[in-house]
Amino acid sequence: MKLTSALAIYFLFWVMSAFFVLPFGVRTHDDEQADLVPGQVSSAPVNFSPKTIAKRTTVVSLVLFGLFYLNYVQGWLTLEDIDVTRWF
Repeated sequence: MKLTSALAIYFLFWVMSAFFVLPFGVRTHDDEQADLVPGQVSSAPVNFSPKTIAKRTTVVSLVLFGLFYLNYVQGWLTLEDIDVTRWF
């Protein structure tokens, strides 16, 4: 696998992981009983931290990409293994 292909696939894993990680650890104003700014929705997060989200996303994407790359090298799961047309 070329380096550019690996980086592109890692970037895709990173973006998918970001959407997976976003809802974890978020506390709303209702949860914290915090005062709202006029015009603010009560479900807005109180403690949103982009650095924390980026760190969590990086860890999750590294694990997922590592598993993907090991499968690519070792051939644990191939297209023939998941081909459902041969079952009929």
